[in-house]
Amino acid sequence: MFGIHDLALFVVSGLLLNMMPGPDSLLIMLRSGSQGWRAGSAAALGIGTGTMIHVLAAALGLSALLSASAELFAVIKLVGALYLIYLGISLFRQKSARVDSAGVSLPALSYGRIYWQGVLTNVLNPKVALFFLAFVPQFIAPDSPDKALAFILLGCIFNLNGMIWCHFLVFSTAYASNKVKLPTRIGRWLNRGIGTLFVGLGVKLASE
Repeated sequence: MFGIHDLALFVVSGLLLNMMPGPDSLLIMLRSGSQGWRAGSAAALGIGTGTMIHVLAAALGLSALLSASAELFAVIKLVGALYLIYLGISLFRQKSARVDSAGVSLPALSYGRIYWQGVLTNVLNPKVALFFLAFVPQFIAPDSPDKALAFILLGCIFNLNGMIWCHFLVFSTAYASNKVKLPTRIGRWLNRGIGTLFVGLGVKLASE
């Protein structure tokens, strides 16, 4: 259909790729652990929205422009890196915070704000755009009558895989947060550790 081939291989590969840890997974676990599964789900849905933006951009050729322009790629990469660093530093600077049952100290954010955190974390990562350009076309026949439609369909399947995995992280993290009782002091150091990971991911993205 639409020139798509090896669909089963695509589904399995997409699921394995979605399971690779990164800023998206870290944000989901952070929000699920501090505010429960609803907050984690809001972050996951934001990430899914960001993924679809990348899919549509790649299908329309915008990602090809990004891959062809070193300057544009560098600008978007720097903005994404700065946003990750900002998220990490914000975890260090929080003073008045709610301490949850797991001892993790984070202020309660609105679900809308968490959703947009998910969108920005995903959209501002230019490597995601280049990933879709490199990965998805391998499963579309060169003589496909409508490559753009096939690309979007595969992108939707990939995103569905991603949402399944993301919500597994949501519910497992929220469950563990309710069951495991950590001392407040350890929770605060854990919070700082997560902030350090965000800063490290931002620095890594900027330096690559």
